[in-house]
Amino acid sequence: MTEQALLDGKLLYEYKTMSAMVQIYCKAHQHAASIEQCEDCQTFLEYAHTRLDRCPYGQDKPTCNKCPVHCYKPHMKAKAREIMIFAGPRMLLPHPIMAIRHLLAERKAAPGKPPVHASNRHLRKAK
Repeated sequence: MTEQALLDGKLLYEYKTMSAMVQIYCKAHQHAASIEQCEDCQTFLEYAHTRLDRCPYGQDKPTCNKCPVHCYKPHMKAKAREIMIFAGPRMLLPHPIMAIRHLLAERKAAPGKPPVHASNRHLRKAK
């Protein structure tokens, strides 16, 4: 299934933001010679897509640094942190709306316990 079929709404926007950050990171570190990401960055994006689909908060997902649930494996969490620290400040010029929207989302308070079966995956399988 494509990303469009699995994710929608806020989760799809989160994925597009992550994809833009990975593209900036990969291009700056010269991982890939072409427009596409290198294999390592592409693997990370696929992992991030899966984690977004299975996020227990569903469409009410907070930003990763505010989230009380740590859904990434330690090595992938470190990779995500490295990408976000590098690409975050550099998002303002190529993707200003995306960057500002992400900064505003980070200002929201941390949520409480996630509702039961609110993940995108649970809702999709319930249909």
